[in-house]
Amino acid sequence: MPYSFDTIIERQGTDSIKYDFAAKRGLPEDVLPLWVADMDFSSPPEVLDALEEKCRHGIFGYSDAADGRYFNALAKWYSERFGWRLSPEWLVKTPGVVFAICAAIRALTKEGDSVLIQQPVYYPFSESVIANRRRLVVNELVYSGGKYSIDLKDFEEKIKREKVKLFILCSPHNPVGRVWRTDELSAMGEICLKFGVKVISDEIHEDFVYPGNRHQVFAAISPELADITITCTAPTKTFNLAGLQISNILISNPELRRLFRQEIIRTGYSQPNIMGLVACRAAYEHGARWLDELMAYIGSNLNFVRSFLASELPQIHLVEPEGTYLLWLDFRALGLTDRELDDLIVNKAKLWLDAGTMFGAGGTGFQRVNIACPRSLLEQAMKQLKEAVSSL
Repeated sequence: MPYSFDTIIERQGTDSIKYDFAAKRGLPEDVLPLWVADMDFSSPPEVLDALEEKCRHGIFGYSDAADGRYFNALAKWYSERFGWRLSPEWLVKTPGVVFAICAAIRALTKEGDSVLIQQPVYYPFSESVIANRRRLVVNELVYSGGKYSIDLKDFEEKIKREKVKLFILCSPHNPVGRVWRTDELSAMGEICLKFGVKVISDEIHEDFVYPGNRHQVFAAISPELADITITCTAPTKTFNLAGLQISNILISNPELRRLFRQEIIRTGYSQPNIMGLVACRAAYEHGARWLDELMAYIGSNLNFVRSFLASELPQIHLVEPEGTYLLWLDFRALGLTDRELDDLIVNKAKLWLDAGTMFGAGGTGFQRVNIACPRSLLEQAMKQLKEAVSSL
């Protein structure tokens, strides 16, 4: 492979949230971090070259995408990878998906309105709803037979009973790793249409789908669903660009787009980060082969963890992922409380993972693990986990 993902890049002392903030967050400084969803891999060299060229230019004034190249790169990516044809007027650029979710919540609802999410789910969803003084409604995912599914009966009942105005969809799902089938998405969509519910579809993990699965863009299912949806996308997870703060929000409904843009104006945000623009365009223009090889590498990391758990730690169950580079591990067979499990992970295994409880009540007894790292680090983490569990 022309790209190497085995190289360990020193990240300590680089102002990395992942590596440099353990002590400030109350953890031992020597924990091995496999938590927050950024990767320990360098971005594609084509992206680095484009950023270097912009640096050599030396002027970083107010900027935006002046010609069609930025949109064309984005549109080509979505057409080829997902069969979704975009129109230029749909695009609103923001500094991040969570920023966009918060803006969309304010744009489409008023204080006190009900917003539905599906826990266990990416914890900023609940934080964003509560921080904006909306009422949180939870349609708990059902975990049965080692796999998660949607309780559609409860989904509809909650929407009707709680007068839900907005649904925040996570697709592919973080942290449980589901890549929702078209029929599952359509069923939820029909219920939303029936009760006049708008949808924010967070699809930031769309490029991380394992063989045998296919990501379905929610808004691409039908014109009717597109008409009620704000789709949140970004190159930041795919190409490890989170610090450059660029996201592409796609809204085909002119009125929803107007409301969303008005809310963005109220935040005081205008032009995007020039380096984010440069990196995004270069990634979508030149990053396809890098991503394909990255997915092969992450797939081999997944195979390693699956085999290691089966042979060395059968008490810990892997919830088989269909997408994302985040594994959802079930520790409940150890019989520990959440506090005891956190102590085992942090103080005995010397690992920094994401405790399942932060994703909602359904995360009790689970931990989220980021496997987008060199294999040697993953092997070290699994050995440390085995030693800790063996000490119980």
